[in-house]
Amino acid sequence: MQLGNIQGYSVGDAAVTRSAGTKNRFRRRVVVCCAVMAAMAGVAHPGQEPLPPVGSPDRPSTPSTANHLPDANAQMRMREQQTKQQNFEAANVERKRQLAEDSARLLKLATDLKAEVDKTSKDTLSLIVIRKAEEIERLARNVKEKMKLTVGPG
Repeated sequence: MQLGNIQGYSVGDAAVTRSAGTKNRFRRRVVVCCAVMAAMAGVAHPGQEPLPPVGSPDRPSTPSTANHLPDANAQMRMREQQTKQQNFEAANVERKRQLAEDSARLLKLATDLKAEVDKTSKDTLSLIVIRKAEEIERLARNVKEKMKLTVGPG
C-alpha cells in the first residue's frame, strides 16, 4: 500500500524509496565528482613540478624485486650457467682452431697430390698417390663433420 509521493521520495509499506529523477541527479553528481577528482589528480599543484617520464634518469625509481640480490640458489645457478657458457665458448674456439689446422693440412695434401700426379705418366698411378688421395678424402670428411658441429647450450 503506497501512501504518497513527497519531493522525489515515495513512502511504501516498509521503506522509503527514491524516485527515478532523484536517482539520476545523484548519479550525475557522483560522475561529476569523479571526473573532477580525476582531473585534479593529473594537475600539478602550485610550486610542484611535474614528474619526468617513466624511464628517465631524472625520475627516481621505486624499489622493486629487480634491485634485490638473488638468493644463494639463484647465485649458484647463475655461476653454473656462466661456467657452461665459458666451456661452450672454449669448445667452439678449439673446434675452430682444429678446423683451421685441418683445412691448411688438406690444402697442402691436395697441392702435393697434384704435384705427384703431374710427375707420373698418364697411364700409371703410384701407391703413394692413391694413399694421399685416401688421406685427403678422410680429412675432407672430418672437416665437413666439424663444420656441421656447433657446441652450445641446447
